[in-house]
Amino acid sequence: MEKLETQFYTQFYNSPAGKIALLTMDNGADYKKPNTFSEKALKSLNAALDTIEQVKDIKGLLLTGKPYIFAAGADLTAIPFITTYEQGYLVGKMGHDTFKRIMNLPFPTVAAINGLALGGGLEIALYCKYRTISKSVPAIAFPECFLGLVPGWGGCTLTTKLIGPEKTLQLIIYNALNQNRMINGTQAFELGLGDRLFENAEFLDESLQFLIDIINGKTKVKRKEPDFKKANQLIKEALAFVDSKVHGAAIAPYRALELIKGACSWDIDTGFEEENKALGELIKSRQCKASIYAFDLVNRHAKRPQGVPDLKPKEINKVGIIGAGLMASQLAYLFLYRLKVPVVVKDIKQEIIDRAKGYIEQELKKAISKGKIEETKFNYMLSLFKGTLDWKDFEDCDFVIEAVFEDMKVKKQVFKEAEEVISEDCILASNTSSLSITEMGSELKHPERVIGFHFFNPVAVLPLVEIIRSKETNDLTLATAFSVAKKIKKTGLLVKDSPAFLVNRILTKMMVDCLEIVDNGATFQEVDEALLSLGLPIAPFDLLALVGPAVAYHVLETLNRSFGPERFPLNENFKKMIELGKTSVYLPNKKKKTVDPEIEKLWLRKGDYKYRKEEILDIVLENLTKEIDLILKEKVVASSRDVDMAMILGAGWPFFMGGITMYLDLVGITPRVLQKVFFSF
Repeated sequence: MEKLETQFYTQFYNSPAGKIALLTMDNGADYKKPNTFSEKALKSLNAALDTIEQVKDIKGLLLTGKPYIFAAGADLTAIPFITTYEQGYLVGKMGHDTFKRIMNLPFPTVAAINGLALGGGLEIALYCKYRTISKSVPAIAFPECFLGLVPGWGGCTLTTKLIGPEKTLQLIIYNALNQNRMINGTQAFELGLGDRLFENAEFLDESLQFLIDIINGKTKVKRKEPDFKKANQLIKEALAFVDSKVHGAAIAPYRALELIKGACSWDIDTGFEEENKALGELIKSRQCKASIYAFDLVNRHAKRPQGVPDLKPKEINKVGIIGAGLMASQLAYLFLYRLKVPVVVKDIKQEIIDRAKGYIEQELKKAISKGKIEETKFNYMLSLFKGTLDWKDFEDCDFVIEAVFEDMKVKKQVFKEAEEVISEDCILASNTSSLSITEMGSELKHPERVIGFHFFNPVAVLPLVEIIRSKETNDLTLATAFSVAKKIKKTGLLVKDSPAFLVNRILTKMMVDCLEIVDNGATFQEVDEALLSLGLPIAPFDLLALVGPAVAYHVLETLNRSFGPERFPLNENFKKMIELGKTSVYLPNKKKKTVDPEIEKLWLRKGDYKYRKEEILDIVLENLTKEIDLILKEKVVASSRDVDMAMILGAGWPFFMGGITMYLDLVGITPRVLQKVFFSF
């Protein structure tokens, strides 16, 4: 497949204000394949600027993109092949030198941001003297710190000088490290990135008129001067935020903070040179390589799921949810919001149903306040929800999912009761976190329409759905499950029907070792701090509190029965903690983590060994390596890429780790433990 290369096309327009150069970025594909900047693209820009500089009497330049796309920034596919500081430095210098030619043009320049503008795509716009933004632009962002890089083609320097450090930190640090959050065109204009905000219908015409009026002197652009007085305090606050997110494990956001702080006082050329140096350091780093691999997993591998039958999926016009607890309520809202079809929720108590309805109302109001749903649609959306105590309301459902207590008998019973009223082709899905889907459907008349559909908490944040095919599941059910996952904007991953499936098996293995290390003498805090140093989004014992110890212990019991006590021992101290009714090892609402004295008292230590952080990590990571090797040998998923994608999308593990197998390979644990590597090109 031929690689798409962005070209810069030049036209000239004889306007009432004189000749204007129209410069358009276009890679020849539709909006699904955004413009990116490779070395060839930068050469095309240089050639276009050579042409423009040779034409006499040009009065202005308008830079824009192809329909719906401005530009998505640098071509990331070249990064894995950059291995030295010098190569990375030259990448930065090439971008600066080329883009600066736009800045040095002797006439007004306008960047007409007509669509998505990310990273280098936003940076090139900053080299123009003025910017217009379309109201329809869906995404503007600097995602670099999320990818182990910094905005190194002027982003740190020019953004700080344009809108000041506070707003720059929001764009480059806070948004990037909050799951790569992006802003829309209106928000970008309000932030000060644009000088005019126009409707989409006449956007290019109005942008061109804006440039003409500037040339004629009819329009004077006034901007608020950036405030640098609080820069040091703002950087200090941002540093604390970065520490809380990456725990020192990622280099890029710390380097970005240095560049933003420097840009408050440096001249532009100094800022550009420091950005070159930063790219020299970062592009060759392990974190950057892992991030680019993770980016490819999420943006390409995840969109081509393996094992999906090639047939038309069943149409879903009504969804039934068995159970009305917190997880069920989250699922109900998700199906309502994404599918916009009737959703009926059943439980055995009216007060539980009432709470679920209250949750739906609350989430709809939040969506309205954020502009995701029109206020006039509130009553309609709420009317699609129905709470019930009666199975008859499930008669015309096409897709029914259970989210009841994690007990095989209970799940079998509710499926059996549902089967008495639903149609023969209605799909029965289970949100079980560990139980056998095959066994769950074994007593039904139609086990072929039973499938595992396992979400991760919080449902709104984590995009993975493990789709588990039982021994009886037919192709139509499987195809429909993947179709439903896509429609609710989740990433479906085919997982073998095996104990605890994939993500929970890996996390439980990690938890088992953490508990054992505490038993032998380490403190809970020491274990948490050691694992956080990898850059994990949440410490192991905080994750335990989030999941709930009773739920986690139930998953552990499932794995213990299946794989034996050597790999998944039942920790007696953990069991006593649950019997005591404790939901966390730490006391709540304490600034510093403090172990609950009652837990400390009941926890019987086998020893008092003093662990170093490195020892804790070695034990946990070496055992994870062995377990993942077994997972792949058992064909729980198709490849190590699936394991990495699952940990990123299902457990929120950071891009700069590259999931788990890539990390284990890069730091040398896989070769040491298994005498091989997981990843193969």
